[in-house]
Amino acid sequence: MSKKYKQVSLFELEGHILDFLVEDGYKIKGLQLLSSNSVYQIKLSKEARASAGRVLHRGDQLKIWGERSTKEGGVEKLKAYKITVIATAQPEPPASTTPAKPNKPEITLLVCQKSDCMKRGGKALCQSLQKELSDRQLTDQVTVRMTGCMKQCKAGPNLVVMPEKTRYTRITPAEVPALLERHLPQPLKVNR
Repeated sequence: MSKKYKQVSLFELEGHILDFLVEDGYKIKGLQLLSSNSVYQIKLSKEARASAGRVLHRGDQLKIWGERSTKEGGVEKLKAYKITVIATAQPEPPASTTPAKPNKPEITLLVCQKSDCMKRGGKALCQSLQKELSDRQLTDQVTVRMTGCMKQCKAGPNLVVMPEKTRYTRITPAEVPALLERHLPQPLKVNR
């Protein structure tokens, strides 16, 4: 069952790399090229792929030679065999001029949300955690995340403090302030 191609011809294109076509998250299989106000998707031959990841960058100006295959339905496929870099892209500005990304919360509290844990006080535990964190103004540093079963529902509600992986079972809302004192950084007290 071979695919029938109506016509095979050679092509030569010049343009800028818009993006790479990636497979499995890391394999570069092709690229998108902007040439004379048209965008082309070009598959790379194995020889061209070998150097693509190390040499080519988005925005680089290229000259590409390859094969254009036109299928019976009029669909064109481009495959590059030779790539030459004409000009490299301008380097990106230093990181200090770009706005800093907000830091992710350092501490995550994982709470089991399965029915047995919720029946044993999991809902009240979550409300108590949220209230206590907002009272201490720690909502930007601590995340409360609901999870699936932690395999100890008979000893619920279950709570795990990450990244330390400290596990608590049968925890009550009254124990939340002591738990937060134990695991969270203490704010500096200001004398007035």
